[in-house]
Amino acid sequence: MAAWQRLAAGFSQYSGQVLELEIDASANADFRLAANSLARANIRSEVIVDQIDAPSNLSRHAIAFACDVKAVEGDSSVFRGTGRFIMLWDDAPQESWTNNYRIILYAKSPLETDIGFDDDSAEIAWAWLMTSLEQHGAGVEVAGGTTTRVLSVGHGTLAAQSHHAELELRASWCPSTDDLTGHLEAWIDLICMMSGLSLHGEGVTSIDRRN
Repeated sequence: MAAWQRLAAGFSQYSGQVLELEIDASANADFRLAANSLARANIRSEVIVDQIDAPSNLSRHAIAFACDVKAVEGDSSVFRGTGRFIMLWDDAPQESWTNNYRIILYAKSPLETDIGFDDDSAEIAWAWLMTSLEQHGAGVEVAGGTTTRVLSVGHGTLAAQSHHAELELRASWCPSTDDLTGHLEAWIDLICMMSGLSLHGEGVTSIDRRN
């Protein structure tokens, strides 16, 4: 049975949430160093972030997180912003990697249906990610990703269901350093922006989310 090292970050200046990590104490020291930097991330008060099981077939070591936007008072919708963040580490760079690390993320949020038809919504989501990474000082290499707009319309016996639109973004890159604090914070900001919450920065375009 693997020995586990339990870590806790100091209280975030944003929410006070303590981000507790479980890291295999026998894991490579470089991986543990990078994972420890994730524990220092400030968690925004609008979200909950938890460590989840990481995929075991993509690299030697991995750590993963889930982020969900909190429900607000009076909001009965079950559709809110959510996302996943995975940090991979391997003994040697895999194909297309520039170093031993690779970050993979996923973010999804509901949109107003008329916004879902807007081609610019997909471009804006990628711009949000790049802006947030820059604002958090998170250097990236060989970044790539896709955005998907999903529009659901009920028919027949489901015609009474309200129309529903979602925006999804999947991205990956190699971090330029082993300090990944800013990368996790940028991912959280991305989910908040996709959910209609402010990034607290200039030069950022906003679009409406589904109420």
